[in-house]
Amino acid sequence: MKVATVEEIKRLDEIAVTNFNLSEELLMENAGIAVYDVIKTHGAVEGKLFLIFCGTGNNGGDGFVVARKLSSSGANVSVFVLGDRSKIAGVSKLNLERLSAYPVEIFEINAINRIVEISLLKCDAIVDAIFGTGLLKEIEGFRKEIINEINMINKPVYSVDIPSGVNGDTGELMGCAVKAKYTITMGLPKRGQFIYPGADFTGTLYVSHISYPPALIESEEIKVELNKPEALPERKTDAHKGDFGKALFISGSKQYLGAPYFASLSFLKAGGGVAYLATPESIAPHITTNAREVVLVPVKEQDGVISKENIEDLLEFSKNVDIVSIGSGLSLSEETKELSYQFIDRCEKPIIIDGDGLTMIAKHCEILRTRKNITILTPHPGEFSRLVKKDIEEIKHKCFKILSNASREMNSIIVLKGAHTLISYPYGKIWINLSGNPGMATAGSGDVLTGIIAAMYCTEQKEKGVNTGVFIHGLSGDLVAKEIGMDGVTATAILNSTSTAIKYFRDHYNEIEENYYGRVYTV
Repeated sequence: MKVATVEEIKRLDEIAVTNFNLSEELLMENAGIAVYDVIKTHGAVEGKLFLIFCGTGNNGGDGFVVARKLSSSGANVSVFVLGDRSKIAGVSKLNLERLSAYPVEIFEINAINRIVEISLLKCDAIVDAIFGTGLLKEIEGFRKEIINEINMINKPVYSVDIPSGVNGDTGELMGCAVKAKYTITMGLPKRGQFIYPGADFTGTLYVSHISYPPALIESEEIKVELNKPEALPERKTDAHKGDFGKALFISGSKQYLGAPYFASLSFLKAGGGVAYLATPESIAPHITTNAREVVLVPVKEQDGVISKENIEDLLEFSKNVDIVSIGSGLSLSEETKELSYQFIDRCEKPIIIDGDGLTMIAKHCEILRTRKNITILTPHPGEFSRLVKKDIEEIKHKCFKILSNASREMNSIIVLKGAHTLISYPYGKIWINLSGNPGMATAGSGDVLTGIIAAMYCTEQKEKGVNTGVFIHGLSGDLVAKEIGMDGVTATAILNSTSTAIKYFRDHYNEIEENYYGRVYTV
């Protein structure tokens, strides 16, 4: 499913009206019906008290439709218009006028008053139709007070299109925001609903296409989508290990024994055929203790790190594998820097660059531009900040634009790890991944991700396997969190859950495909 900016959704609305003869009145009616339908799915309507807080724009107009639908179904409804009622115009005014024929109380308010306070205490649910995606300035005054009251009352809140106060593009809070339990967004989801803190205020997200034709909701002009990985191919009955890929992991140093272990073994746990681990001779025996299935390639070392003397041997070895990973636990010594630069520049196979490799390559990104095969970068925000030479706050504010530009300029697929990991391709597309949880913010988790991506690449999916790998990694962490909770999730637990996650992915693929892993529903 596409994910739009505020400007993109405005343009789609205009095209829907002018090119497809869908009137504004029809779009508003469909929006209100969508909210009403979601409310009905979460409990009885008849006899319940609903408070609907409406602004004076089109978002408020959607709220008036919701009020009419609820009232016609036997609900008790009170509408609070925040601001000057005389400013309501167009189809919003039309829908407000229609309410006069219904037993709906309508109050114009410019301050918190006793009626609002008592109504909040007595109500069964609240509909937030105060501000839509067009909000451009911070919320102040009595509107801010009312939003704070709504958040404190602990009643289920249904937000129309977007929680009032959440920036539709950046997810920032415009002074304050309604904390919704459910958000029913119109046309397409908005970027700000997947970026924190906005994602935290969105609750369960429902999407109504409000009669948009497929040409609009599938527009190629919209470059951001939700990650919906392809189904994994079945393993052939007469297969051998070579059919599932061979990967070389150049990883490890005297300080970091976990990284090479997690990266190489996760490749096998995710279904890869053969994992080769090139690591310093002195630490190789320690890794075999728990990863006997990994084929060790002990290499010469210098002060406990992989020596640059190995470059020719490693380049030759790489010719016999399908993908190479370099950087996990490699250290930042001058020895490994020289090794990394030369290997990345000269290797003709697909490469995943992670961990220390990202920090080292940050000063030499030009060598990525001329690589003829696929390069996959897997930075966390700090590493990405060094790659693009921008501070983290700027990246948060303009993450999609900065990420897209970086992917194109570096000629690389970039997996920007985070609460909702973003996957960017050089040709301009970005996917938002919805699997995973905060418990996965733990040492070694990224090394497991590297191995899983390598394994998924070695399936028939090739570069599309990056999307699958990111999803499987998050799913593995979710299965661990479901069993033990988010506190104390470790990379070892994520690693050991990987095979179970793949089985779950295969068994529940249709369900995952339909509702984006239970995170986004259509209505």
